[in-house]
Amino acid sequence: MDIREITNKYEWEDFLQNCQEKTFLHSWNWGEFNVAQGYKIWRLGVYNRETLFAVVMAIKITARRGTFLFIPHGPVTIDGTAADRQEILKLFLLHIQDAIKEEKISFLRVAPVWQRTPENESVFEDSKFRQAPIHMHPEVTWELNIAPTEEEILSGMRKTTRYLIKQALKNPDIAIERSTNPDDLKYFWPVYKETAKRHKFVVFSEKYLRSEFEIFAKDNQIELFLGKYKGQVVSVALFVFWQGTCVYHHSGSLSEFNKIPVSYLLQWEAIRTAKAKGCVAYNFWGVSPDVKTPEDAAASRHPWAGLSLFKMGFGGSLKEYVKTQDLPISSKYWLNYIIETLRKKKRNL
Repeated sequence: MDIREITNKYEWEDFLQNCQEKTFLHSWNWGEFNVAQGYKIWRLGVYNRETLFAVVMAIKITARRGTFLFIPHGPVTIDGTAADRQEILKLFLLHIQDAIKEEKISFLRVAPVWQRTPENESVFEDSKFRQAPIHMHPEVTWELNIAPTEEEILSGMRKTTRYLIKQALKNPDIAIERSTNPDDLKYFWPVYKETAKRHKFVVFSEKYLRSEFEIFAKDNQIELFLGKYKGQVVSVALFVFWQGTCVYHHSGSLSEFNKIPVSYLLQWEAIRTAKAKGCVAYNFWGVSPDVKTPEDAAASRHPWAGLSLFKMGFGGSLKEYVKTQDLPISSKYWLNYIIETLRKKKRNL
């Protein structure tokens, strides 16, 4: 096997179309979005003779605590054994040795999209990686198969969720609107910001969200959903539609309207839209790492337990990826390790 740069969008996307384990975080447009944010990226293909076998996108992240290369939900392979995946990592590391020196990289961070199995975990253990103190993208997600009929999807939901959707459908004061106009993010931002304040998470900037929206909108891969009650926007969400999967990516709601099931109807309309676009999977994105069922979520004290219960109520199953892995390259890594470990404890995650 050998490794080469890929500069053709269609070669990259066509390859990913044939892969099973993937998310939009390794899409061509996610790379374009990071370039627009000012990050340097590498798009590399691993070839077995002339056949593309895997792709790796790496992003250079510069922070006060150190500079590192980050692989988001990758590498992505069509198939392959643990030995093949270990060889891919080895080739990648050999290929970027010059970049590591030139860019003054202190560590490599990989957020794999591989199923969490002992075999896949051994790929990193045998390559001298260590588990990262924090994750940058979801390691545990909740995914719903939306290939069945709408009636079958509804029947697979939690009883409470199904009831609230039906109640919302009957309520003339509730309306869901869709938009592909980035200017409509002005309605998203205040609700998102209020949600962040309530749940104590750091918001992405308006510039960041608009850039993501504009780049994915060029290929009709993103939509904004606005949930209204009596004309007021009380629930918002950004959905990414990519290669047969819809992802519930960013969202917010106003707490004073929690008893009005606007968010439930918004999700249902997003599911119906995803089906109409040809999607077969609906990914609710991250859920609490300590839960596996709605019952677990109801009993959990994790900060994400309430949101996890909301997501799980629509039916679906858990997807667990190999946990984020770090490969220390210089001693500067350990300062980053200490800072992130303290941050994790502070957030009670």
